Amino acid sequence: MRRRRAMMLLAMLPAACSSPNPTLYTLAVLPGTPRPGAPRSIELRAIALARYLERSQIVRSSEDFRLDVLSNEWWGEPLDAMISRVLVQELSERLPGSTVFSENSAIATPADVTLGINVQRLDADRSGTVIMIGQIAISGRNEATRSVRLSVPPPIAGTSGLVSAMSTATAQLADAAADMLAALPAPAASRGRAQTR
Repeated sequence: MRRRRAMMLLAMLPAACSSPNPTLYTLAVLPGTPRPGAPRSIELRAIALARYLERSQIVRSSEDFRLDVLSNEWWGEPLDAMISRVLVQELSERLPGSTVFSENSAIATPADVTLGINVQRLDADRSGTVIMIGQIAISGRNEATRSVRLSVPPPIAGTSGLVSAMSTATAQLADAAADMLAALPAPAASRGRAQTR
């Protein structure tokens, strides 16, 4: 009887020692205001992330010379791919006259312009406000660059509030990129057609 009890305890040990499955999170696609006049085809290049963000675990903060990483709360897909997927959807909504596709998609067609985005920071400061720092560059038919610094307080406490604020910051990044794309000068042929009407 004693031996059987010992065997049962040994069998239960791996289950007791194993860590629970991580909770997975994803950025939400948020609506925005449509803008006319952007180029007809836009290619979004692969998002360039700061290296400290290239991990499965969500980085809560990078303040005070240390990374506060949520060890059992992970992104549901690589963060750079997730931001790219979300931005393609958000830009498509904000630029209804344009076709927006990512560099790594199955679409292989020459684009009027290429959109590049660097994300240098995406985490919370000491107060808990999410800070996104990045750069936007447009190349191709026209060129433009812009640096962005966005701050979004979480609507609620905890990881869900943190991810919600990150989703809002990503949507604001899409707004900034859409404004730049819509402000590009029209091609000479288009301007000529407009003048003859």
